[in-house]
Amino acid sequence: MDSMIRRFFDVRSAATIFSAGRRLVAAGLAAFALAMLCSLGAQGQRTSDLRLNEFMAINLTNYEDDFGERSSWIEIFNTSYGTVNIGGCYLSDDISNLKKYLIPKGDVLTSIKPRQHVVFWADSKPTRGTFHLNFRIDDTRFLALTSSDGYTIIDSISYPVQTPDVSYGRSEDGAGVWHACETTTPSTNNMLVQFEAASDRFRTYDPSGIAMAITAMTVVFLALISLFLIFKYVGKTALWVIALRGKKIPKESPAQVTVSGEKQQPSPGAVFAAIAYALRRYELEMSELESNILTINKISKTYSPWNSKFYMLRETPAKK
Repeated sequence: MDSMIRRFFDVRSAATIFSAGRRLVAAGLAAFALAMLCSLGAQGQRTSDLRLNEFMAINLTNYEDDFGERSSWIEIFNTSYGTVNIGGCYLSDDISNLKKYLIPKGDVLTSIKPRQHVVFWADSKPTRGTFHLNFRIDDTRFLALTSSDGYTIIDSISYPVQTPDVSYGRSEDGAGVWHACETTTPSTNNMLVQFEAASDRFRTYDPSGIAMAITAMTVVFLALISLFLIFKYVGKTALWVIALRGKKIPKESPAQVTVSGEKQQPSPGAVFAAIAYALRRYELEMSELESNILTINKISKTYSPWNSKFYMLRETPAKK
């Protein structure tokens, strides 16, 4: 009895420990998943991944804004693989006043998608919208992007005197050295990979099209000659391979060698097998018919237990 009680409590304590361990594991997994989600969310909203990417200080005949006017512009690039909201950050051209322009919050357009760009216009006309700054950079030599605390500089640059209609940007988006760009690329990648089409290169080498015509005709004739040789020698090659294997090859072509179905006679074995099969089927059918016949023979003398009751009666004793 004591051993049974001890065993019961051992099993119960083991089950309790197992249940507690399972709850601890589930809680640990939930905490890990929550931490991962929080870290991903924080990473997706980190403004420290933003970079000053390209700008044009003197814009005379280049890029136009949404009002059809040309003014200085600044491009910012999101280097992360998560969406970053730039709202609440500051832009400035004065190192002594990093809070010169506060980027408004609540504008859905301030959310920069992963590896994408946003352009601000330095036209000193902030009433035109979120992306129009309250200062100009025509005669300045400094730019800074500051976080929402107003003193942590996310990215900044001190640049030399600018050339009109020539942008100044990084060699690669969000990285590389600053230099005067050969091609102005607002709202797109700084490193442009330009491919020349093959047709354009061929047109340069063959403006009259004679080489193209000769090449095309050569390809067509070579294809026809190849098909002719294939159709001519494939059959002969197949016959030669069959001859090497020791098979007899008829001299006539496959179209000439025909066998008439009327001249073919069945072998005696097949005839005997067919006859035997027919006889067997007939025998089985006859046996099945006979098994369905029920024969009832009439009994000449009817018998019933009631007719034999007189054998059970006792004779009345005779009086003497």
